[in-house]
Amino acid sequence: MTGTTDAARSGHTSTVTASRPSRRRPALVLGGAVLVLVAAVLTGVGIGAFPLPPGAVVLTLLDRAAGALGGGHLAGGLDPTGAAVLLELRLPRVLLAALVGAGLAISGAAFQGVFRNPLADPYLLGAAAGAGLGATLVIAYSPAQSLGPFGIVPLAAFAGALVGVGCALALGTAAGGSQSATLLLAGIAVASFLAAGQTLVQQQNTEDLREVYGWLLGQLGRSQWSDVGLVLPYLGTAVLVLLLCGRALDVLAVGDDEALSLGVHPGRVRLLVILAASLATASAVAVSGLIGFVGLVVPHIARRLIGSSYHLVLPASLLIGGAFLVLTDLVARVVLAPAELPIGVVTAFIGAPFFAGLLWMGARRR
Repeated sequence: MTGTTDAARSGHTSTVTASRPSRRRPALVLGGAVLVLVAAVLTGVGIGAFPLPPGAVVLTLLDRAAGALGGGHLAGGLDPTGAAVLLELRLPRVLLAALVGAGLAISGAAFQGVFRNPLADPYLLGAAAGAGLGATLVIAYSPAQSLGPFGIVPLAAFAGALVGVGCALALGTAAGGSQSATLLLAGIAVASFLAAGQTLVQQQNTEDLREVYGWLLGQLGRSQWSDVGLVLPYLGTAVLVLLLCGRALDVLAVGDDEALSLGVHPGRVRLLVILAASLATASAVAVSGLIGFVGLVVPHIARRLIGSSYHLVLPASLLIGGAFLVLTDLVARVVLAPAELPIGVVTAFIGAPFFAGLLWMGARRR
């Protein structure tokens, strides 16, 4: 009897011991992702034609924060020239890269969950084609360059992305409700139509092709605080909704019938996630152009690090995506300095081989 009790206690202890790492791991992964994102931001603002020491950067930011809160002055920060480079050039660009990368990554993870397709990406429902057409129309025909503090191209791209997604949702709903396959086909049809419209405009305005292609390949070189202000409210709202839908996506993964039996309405959850992910994509694309592979590859990295549960994959993708695009933008800035590569080219060079490797390893396991 004593032996049985001891064995039971031993088994219970081993079970608890085995379960603790699994409970700790998500916190460790998410905490590590936060540290990587912070390190990426400090690296991004520090490296460039005018190097900025990380310690002085931190002290300058703390000094500005203390000044805004009515605190005292902190010594040891950057000189006026360095502070101007940090606050007016580097910091808005790096923060915008983090926001765009986070938005595209969490949108990709959400689309992969809602469509149950690991190859889904943020541009699935016509957001890219709509944004491209909107930006092309403005570049070709608009006499104005800005509307108040905001550039006219980001506003047009944002509106075009929302129109593209809206048309895809309307067509998919009219054709067969919110079924995944129907929505995918609707997105393909709408994207093809909008891409054809964009090509037509480009052919009629060949003098603007260079600027159009520069936008289509992704760009963060003209980033300003107004761009951060444009993207932040929409992206913040969309990210909050997606994070709250993580558990519902886990329930949807077991099937619609099982989800209904558990009190989750699949159609409503699917529509809410699609709308939030599309809003995040539209706001990101509006200020950065079309940057590929972030929303496709980053969710796979997150799943390998933290598991397949979407209430963990979504925040992990958010953090990893932000760090990934900050570092990618850094490569785009320095690899051909003083020239600059389009950031979409760098993400394609990194993302395409990485994704090919994922497909190859997946094929080997089967």
